[in-house]
Amino acid sequence: MSRLVLALTAVLTLVPTAHAQTVVGGSVFTVQGMVGAGRLAANLRDSHGETFGSISGLWANAASWTRQGDTYTGTFLAAPDRGYNIAGTIDYAPRLNTLQMSFTPAAVGASGLLPTQISLGLLDATRLYETVAGGGTQLFSGLDPVPGGVATGGARPATAALPELPQAFNGKLSLDAEGVVVLADGSRLVSDEYGPSIYRFAADGRFIGALEVAASVRPIRNGVTDYSSNNPTTGQAAPSPANPTAGRANNQGFEGLSISPDGKTLFVGLQSAARQDINLSSAAATRDHTRVFTYDISSPDNIRLSGEYVVKLPRFVQNGATLVAAQSELLALSSTQFLMLPRDSNGNAVGTQTSLLRQVEIVDLAEATNILGASFESQVAPGGVLNPAIVPAAKQVLLDINDRSQLNRFGLTNGLQAGFENLSEKWEGLALLPALDPDRPDDYFLFIANDNDFATTDGFHAGAAYNDGKDLDTMFLAYRVTISAVPEPGSALLMAVGGLLLLRVVRRRVGAVSAS
Repeated sequence: MSRLVLALTAVLTLVPTAHAQTVVGGSVFTVQGMVGAGRLAANLRDSHGETFGSISGLWANAASWTRQGDTYTGTFLAAPDRGYNIAGTIDYAPRLNTLQMSFTPAAVGASGLLPTQISLGLLDATRLYETVAGGGTQLFSGLDPVPGGVATGGARPATAALPELPQAFNGKLSLDAEGVVVLADGSRLVSDEYGPSIYRFAADGRFIGALEVAASVRPIRNGVTDYSSNNPTTGQAAPSPANPTAGRANNQGFEGLSISPDGKTLFVGLQSAARQDINLSSAAATRDHTRVFTYDISSPDNIRLSGEYVVKLPRFVQNGATLVAAQSELLALSSTQFLMLPRDSNGNAVGTQTSLLRQVEIVDLAEATNILGASFESQVAPGGVLNPAIVPAAKQVLLDINDRSQLNRFGLTNGLQAGFENLSEKWEGLALLPALDPDRPDDYFLFIANDNDFATTDGFHAGAAYNDGKDLDTMFLAYRVTISAVPEPGSALLMAVGGLLLLRVVRRRVGAVSAS
């Protein structure tokens, strides 16, 4: 190595490794790199003897997060969805799972690793239930609601205390859980695809209420609210028409749920566009104008709907066709910003097996139009084209989950690659926790978790064994990220001056080496 190169190396090692930065709404986001992975076995069973429900929604208990040396520990709440349902829905009891994590992150840039930095354990599974007349209890159900709404028993009528709610043929409230958060009073909110609804439960799983939901996303068939998702159980009728004519599309309800760090704003997102905002002749390509709602939760006893915004989902091309990547999770960063996880439907043993779009985006509502109560609230994108009077949310991509250069470092990959494990299709959990590093106070760990669809060759749900034909583990990925404020003009000037001084030092050292 020449003395010139040695001199340059000596100086440049003083400068931290550069990473791509994204600036959104006054914040600078820097992804340092992937630093860990871990899993729970596909055939894991919970305390009720049933197959563990994986991650459709994720909430991190920040109060439990601690660091000892290089190892972090903490607990999470995870919401599984409606149970194993390859051949129609089943009477699976929705529940919330408590997970314990131990995490020793790998060094940024380290390679040749196994995906074992994250160790996970299932601590508890709390089933969700309601009290009924006479003092008894009744579990919620993953069964598809009966078509026809209230008139056919497919919905419970609204009361002074509760909105209309979806109901199965057996009289149980239907719940396809996709998100979970914990309020200041310890109660849990769970977002649901069927309604779409937002249910509220006590810590022991007891149903205590439900939030108001905008009429713009309630599914309509034949002029009435009809909550069927066209996934009837054996012996039950399918809806006609198959999809609603307005409101949320089948299986595209409230898919993301999160609370701002100050505890005052709740975010909930529709998975893709409402039916009235799609061009039905090209539905797969035009369901990209989804809706995100905000609620004022300053007082847990007086939660109110406060905002409704349009967020444009990303498009991609697969086999010559334009498709939309529906969003699978939200994670609030402030009262106006959140992370969003859009993805396609490809992965291990599913679709093309190679995902074409699976990423985390930064979304900012600060300049977006609040359409709640506006004249165009009922339809924001006639024929799939956004109304020009509406300003959608601003967005930037934060990280690409499919990046093989990061995944390969941990023995993982996207698609079929010899010697590496392919990621599964559905990634639906996001959590952000501090690195607790006094030298880097703006550093965090971003955890991304999958929904394995209960896929195991050794499963058991609702009193029956099942074999999916494949085993997909529940997995977590971890990335180290930096989130900091954009420097003030004076600070930016100092940084620029510092850069010039550093450049002068480099030139002087290079000149000295050249002259010697």
